[in-house]
Amino acid sequence: LLHELPPEGRLRDQAGKDILDSEEEYVKTFDRGRAHCLHLFEHIHGESRDRGQAMVDLSQAYLKKGLYIRGNELPDYLPLFMEYLSLCALEEASGLLGEAIDVVAAIGARLQKRNSPYAVVFEAIEALSAVKPDRVKVENALARAPKDPETLEELDEDWREAEAFGGDPGASVGTAMGCETCGTLARARRQSAQMSGDI
Repeated sequence: LLHELPPEGRLRDQAGKDILDSEEEYVKTFDRGRAHCLHLFEHIHGESRDRGQAMVDLSQAYLKKGLYIRGNELPDYLPLFMEYLSLCALEEASGLLGEAIDVVAAIGARLQKRNSPYAVVFEAIEALSAVKPDRVKVENALARAPKDPETLEELDEDWREAEAFGGDPGASVGTAMGCETCGTLARARRQSAQMSGDI
């Protein structure tokens, strides 16, 4: 696999940069928008309930290796996932990485499109996967990539959570929990499943 990795010099380019400049670049790249978010399930499930179950399943996989996640970490955080893979046998790690490679490749393609120095890291991760990315899915993800916020106001709006209680106060409990809602939930699940197939 080593011969498939990007040249070592490209992987070391960041090492010579000033630490504060590197931190600023990191935050600007990964924390200011959803396009390069390092939480894998964000790109698959968004804020849907399916993301919660996927988190539980991944946490269980970590527990089977005797790994316990700190309370402030989420299991789908890419650096955490890569650390977990580093503790697996090579064949197992390469196979597990293949399950997430379309998402990894989509993030990498977005980084490459903006000439980010971090693109080479994702290129290296791709090279380590037993499964190669589905280029059609990656192209579709590129076409649908959300625009990064340019102002603090846009950033706040991008990460604003929906209100938990915003329903019609005149609606009865029976109506709110009736079959119409069940149908809506079923449609949402189907849409989420379709999105999962498209990254």
